[in-house]
Amino acid sequence: MSENISKSHLIVKLLSLKLPSEDYAIFGSAPLAANGLIDFSQIADLDLVARGSAWEVAKKLSKEPPKKTDLKFGDYLGFFRNGEDFDISIYTGWPHGIWNINELIETADIIDGIRFVNLENVLKWKKARNKPKDASQIALLEEYFKNRKF
Repeated sequence: MSENISKSHLIVKLLSLKLPSEDYAIFGSAPLAANGLIDFSQIADLDLVARGSAWEVAKKLSKEPPKKTDLKFGDYLGFFRNGEDFDISIYTGWPHGIWNINELIETADIIDGIRFVNLENVLKWKKARNKPKDASQIALLEEYFKNRKF
């Protein structure tokens, strides 16, 4: 496991859940860190999309039943409460657009054995969400793709 990923306390917590790796992928900003575009110290929490066995394991591990998301795009479970929030949130859907969870997981980049939603989908989501806090990461991703050699 790369030093960047292995030093993340959030990744350590995630791996402690022992979710089947083929049935989830990390979304949000963490894929930028996994790809070396930002540091994991900039990541406040992990957001996962999950299906099948990973979702079933998460439900068994949770002390609470799944809850509906505020935007009604699916169910979620939270782990490792950190004040009002959770360090890890696991979702059965994803907001701001029509997302196929199976496709997000199947096309995810596998970095050190962990699936991270690919950067193309992260950029699409951040643009669709269009929050001011995402502007710098959108610019970073656009620059990354502009300079990337195919």
